[in-house]
Amino acid sequence: MFLLRRGLAALVLVGGFVAVIRAEDPPKTREQQVAEVEKQIAELKKKLDDLKAKNATAPAGKKPLTLADVEVWRSVRGVALSPDGKWFAHRVGANEGETELILRNTGDGKETKFPGGSGFGALQFSLDSKWFAFTYTPVTPKGGAAAGAARPKGKVVFVNLASGEKTEIEGAASFRFNGETASHVAYRKVAEPSAAPPGPGVSAAHLGSDLVLRELASGTDLVLGNVADFEFDKAGAWLITVIDATGQIGNGVHLRDMKTGAVHLIESGKAAYRGLTWNEDATAFTVTKVTDDPGYEAKWISVIGFTDLGAKPTKTTYDPKDDKDFPKDMGITGSAAWTDALDGFSFSITVRKKKGEVAPAPKEMKTEAKVDPKDDSKKGKKAPAAGGAGDGAKPDLVVWHWKDERLQPMQEKQASSDRIVTYSAAYWTKDKKFVRLATDELKQVSLAAKQKYAIARDSKPYEYMSYLNGKLYTDVYVIDPKTGAKTKAAEKLVSLFFGGASANPSPVGTHFLYYKDGHYHVYDMAAAKSTNVTEKVGTSFVDADDDHNFDKPATPAFGWSRDGKFVLLSDGWDIWRVSVDGTGGTSLTENGKKDGIRYRGLNQFEAEPKPGTDLTRPVYTSMYGEWTKKSGFARIDPSKPGANVLLWDDCAYGVQLKARKADTFVFSRQTTVDYPDFYLADGTFKSAKKVTDANPQQKEYKWSAGTKLVEYKGVGGKKLQGALFLPADYEPGKKYPTIVYIYEKLSDGIHRYQPPSAGAIGSIYTSAGYAVLMPDITYRLNDPGVSATECILPALDAAVASGVVDGDKVALHGHSWGGYQTAFLVTQTNRFKCAIAGAALTDLVSMYSSVYWNAGMANQPIFESSQGRFTGGYWDLQEAYIRNSPVYHAKNVKTPLLLLHNDKDGAVDFTQGVEYYNTLRRLQKPVVMLQYKGENHGLAKPENRTDYAIRMREFFDHHLMGKPAPDWWAEGVPHLKMEDHLKARPKP
Repeated sequence: MFLLRRGLAALVLVGGFVAVIRAEDPPKTREQQVAEVEKQIAELKKKLDDLKAKNATAPAGKKPLTLADVEVWRSVRGVALSPDGKWFAHRVGANEGETELILRNTGDGKETKFPGGSGFGALQFSLDSKWFAFTYTPVTPKGGAAAGAARPKGKVVFVNLASGEKTEIEGAASFRFNGETASHVAYRKVAEPSAAPPGPGVSAAHLGSDLVLRELASGTDLVLGNVADFEFDKAGAWLITVIDATGQIGNGVHLRDMKTGAVHLIESGKAAYRGLTWNEDATAFTVTKVTDDPGYEAKWISVIGFTDLGAKPTKTTYDPKDDKDFPKDMGITGSAAWTDALDGFSFSITVRKKKGEVAPAPKEMKTEAKVDPKDDSKKGKKAPAAGGAGDGAKPDLVVWHWKDERLQPMQEKQASSDRIVTYSAAYWTKDKKFVRLATDELKQVSLAAKQKYAIARDSKPYEYMSYLNGKLYTDVYVIDPKTGAKTKAAEKLVSLFFGGASANPSPVGTHFLYYKDGHYHVYDMAAAKSTNVTEKVGTSFVDADDDHNFDKPATPAFGWSRDGKFVLLSDGWDIWRVSVDGTGGTSLTENGKKDGIRYRGLNQFEAEPKPGTDLTRPVYTSMYGEWTKKSGFARIDPSKPGANVLLWDDCAYGVQLKARKADTFVFSRQTTVDYPDFYLADGTFKSAKKVTDANPQQKEYKWSAGTKLVEYKGVGGKKLQGALFLPADYEPGKKYPTIVYIYEKLSDGIHRYQPPSAGAIGSIYTSAGYAVLMPDITYRLNDPGVSATECILPALDAAVASGVVDGDKVALHGHSWGGYQTAFLVTQTNRFKCAIAGAALTDLVSMYSSVYWNAGMANQPIFESSQGRFTGGYWDLQEAYIRNSPVYHAKNVKTPLLLLHNDKDGAVDFTQGVEYYNTLRRLQKPVVMLQYKGENHGLAKPENRTDYAIRMREFFDHHLMGKPAPDWWAEGVPHLKMEDHLKARPKP
């Protein structure tokens, strides 16, 4: 140590810290100076010790997510709850490899783990809660099994819940417990392929295989041979087996008494028996009897029904061959069912084609080939046959005609269903009368409950225009199923082109509900009278948030009360009980509109669900906070007004199951940080217990620090919100590079857990230090692109104002409709450092009349009534179409743009991407287009998904993180060097 001068300072290095010792005035003695230095050193040593202690207890550094982690991330692939609520099972696993089956005692929390096989499979408890069983499918090795290797067999695993004893049945593929009795389980083994072909004259088309019936108490097996189909009744007292053997020897229907073991042959014949179907109460059943018919290609089908089950059940048969009222050259197809009153059968019929019958050939055109006598080259030669270059050759032609109801590509897509048209019909057993319900004029017919009436919907007169402008009208008829007489009940109910308007029958079968002109109506089929049931309710049932070009769209209907006296409707917020007589309604939830809560759906978790909602019992509904984004679950009690809130939090809940015989519920809970694991709770939903832990490894990775909700104003000053996902290691006050991902309304996904994925902007990016903004977009008619701009830019401003987003380092990304908006926005603003537009619409004029190849229809109805939000075609709205088309504003683009467009895109034609790319290239704009050969609207092949994900990351990292530009972006890839380029690409 040396003496310090006045005004000078010394730097002392102590344990890695620098201490500053400054001379003070007046000078201190040497002893004083040494004491002060020693004090500073002691304080620094203490700080150093504290830091060392903290470092010793701090966890090791977390690692960022990579694409390689996609394959190890797990998901819950099925859950089951025992009827008594004392056992819970779930299967959990990654996308590939072996899953894990976990069986948990809900009382003590003890878990037993089993290999779960690959993928998904059945999980089931017996109804007495004494047994658990699941199917196991062997894992297929990567790259497939070796050539010539034996294919591994699946199995069914049974667990005795009392003893924990496990029994594995190798080769079994499915199983079924015998209902409430739960004394037996039936399982089917996979039939081994026959080594030799069947003998002469023997049909190989038999479906029977061994069914094993196991007595659970003793473990005794009984093998039942050649069983094609089987069913237990609900009580488990009876087992029906349908026998289908080689050569139809012994074919028939057996009824087994599960208590005594007695077997009764109740039907047999040289026939195949199919379509085993119980009535709703499982007290009666039907089968179809299928026999050869030499003159026709299809088999002949008759219906057999059984009631009064026992040793000698009552059998009723309907064979149309003996029925003069049954239409000629038609036959029954598919299965049949008893009516509720067991007084008739309902089934479908179809046209039967005679053997050797072909469609009438068109008349040939006669032409004469004239020979010029002066042409020596043609002398002695025959003129070529008209219409072909060779024998039997015919043109490969499609004729597109303006009168075609559907475009030719749609006809091709729907050819299979067009070839086989089925028609509803009924046979009344007591009256011995056949009635055809559906005809070529009225094809869509369904019997209402109790089968007193049938309801027919007819959109045929309006289909042509629906495929042009997107609006489909439907007329509704009521049919008397005993006579076939029809009455028009409602006219021109409007819906979108892809499905006719709904006519929802009541559980008692006397009324149906429909929507028209902003109101719900109920039609009384007995009185042939319609009533407007919502005009006196005092709230609107028009969806005010729907901004498509559709007049007065409806809010949701949740069906009927079980007694048929009320309909249950949503006004978008509350759930209303509305009287069918039109006298008014009552809000069951009361506070939805007032508090900004949307009540959605109804559930009663019935062990044996029946049509309609029983309003004499509690009803459960989910909740969503429109502005808070909270989620919840509530119970509506019959004797109390309003909803009793059971769950309500900043998360997303999903209530999945209720125990059949106990007040135990299973629900999931997720946030952007928490995987949607499952919880168990009693009826109060208090003190819930977590019973799954799908991804414990997540704690080893950098993960999003959570979310923020940003608010802004969009089109017309409307209040909107956006979900801002924070990067891992987020520090308040620090600004981060941000990716804005867009589609339409996305803020409701603020609590959605996003596992690492090759196909999403989510957890992999937040793990790497990016923020992600997902804003809401609403629209003004005839201005989709401009509307998107008016929403996205204010959303970005709000996100920057939050202090999270670095406004100088923001990218934009969207796919399909989001790709369109991305492609458009970069023509309107330079706010984004770069952008990726996948499968983007770029020229709305050419897109309007192109084909949506995946469905075979024109894009016109989509533009006019669906996502496009235009009120007409471009000939009337030319300026609007051009104003909102990216390609017409391409000269404004300064943002580096990456396009994805595949050559087999069946939703947005490949030419849309090519047109925009070539336009930008002509203008010398920074653009690259990725084309994955043979891919459709998205990427199906894993190798393509991975490649695209890596290139996206390279692109964003270069422009937002300052990393070097990838060679494919900086210089491109010549065709002859693509193979070498792909070999050199980084692996995930």
